[in-house]
Amino acid sequence: MDKRPPVNVGDVREVRIEAMGNGGDGIAKIKGYVVFVPGTNLNDVVKIRITKVLKKYAFAEVVE
Repeated sequence: MDKRPPVNVGDVREVRIEAMGNGGDGIAKIKGYVVFVPGTNLNDVVKIRITKVLKKYAFAEVVE
């Protein structure tokens, strides 16, 4: 069973940073799917654009 990520490259979403990763990146979740967002802090609410989608997680950038 192939479970597809709930996001695609280029998607823009508003998320809350729920945790911090080892490298200092913020971690948000979209339907339980992990998204790493560099340059954010815990509990930030930010608008992001998905830049890379992998099977278990994605990367995003903050957009104004």
